[in-house]
Amino acid sequence: MSEEEGSVEAVARLVRLLDLEELDVNLYRGHNPNTWPGGRVFGGLVASQALRAAMATVDVAHRIHSLHAYFLRPGQPGVPMIFHVDRIRDGRSFTTRNVTAMQKGEAIFSMSSSFHKDGEDGIDYQLALPADAPDPDALADRSGGFPVRTSFFTPFELRDIGPTEPSPDGTFRSTRRVWVKTAAPLPDDPAIHAAVLTFMSDMAVVLAARPPIERDGANPWERFTGASLDHAVWFHRPVRADEWLYYDLHALTNFNARGLARGVFYNHAGVLGASVTQEALVRQMRPGSPSPAERSVPPEL
Repeated sequence: MSEEEGSVEAVARLVRLLDLEELDVNLYRGHNPNTWPGGRVFGGLVASQALRAAMATVDVAHRIHSLHAYFLRPGQPGVPMIFHVDRIRDGRSFTTRNVTAMQKGEAIFSMSSSFHKDGEDGIDYQLALPADAPDPDALADRSGGFPVRTSFFTPFELRDIGPTEPSPDGTFRSTRRVWVKTAAPLPDDPAIHAAVLTFMSDMAVVLAARPPIERDGANPWERFTGASLDHAVWFHRPVRADEWLYYDLHALTNFNARGLARGVFYNHAGVLGASVTQEALVRQMRPGSPSPAERSVPPEL
């Protein structure tokens, strides 16, 4: 199989993972591979499948505009996840759904999501794409310290740029910048693109939640361990996940082993598609503890 054929199949597998099995009214089952790095299910998959479950219960022409989620327990790779949807509200302009993801009778993930009617008139304003964002086609295929061609990354192309230079006060305008897209075209269904963008939105946000200090060129996962705690996405304008998206993140604060990261997704034309906020656990490694690099996998992607 050629690299191009492998990329097409990897993206097709991702799309199949987002095609949930309907078990009953408001009840869905999602599958996940047993090969996730770190020994737990990637949070972006849980969130994107939960969003697909919520979408399956919205019968009117309302599109997702926000989701707010908590990662409650680590998901077990290879074990199906059951998604229970609560239909909180069906309104003329807004629809609200709550979703709980379960494994072996325990809740591992909880999400509230809101959908808005298309076509409402309003002011169109946004912050511009940063002027120093490089063109993705001029960058090498880099993943920011992760093995690019692992099973996790094969559905995606990444051009990791790294943080900005520190300001005079020691803060960073951006702690992680990356161009990302699927490695092959997706179906035209906007729901698929919103779900894949949700998957992307959790990729290495933990890394962006801490300031890039004292790295000295080392693997960025060395000297700390992390995990997503809660996650929010606001969908502003439709953008395609199979076209280049510039994911620009910065750490807002670090305290008490928690870091808060904020980020935005722009497409290549400079359209602001979505905003993301995540709080993550960011613990320093104890002396003598094996680093994630020594375990050969990052603790959370």
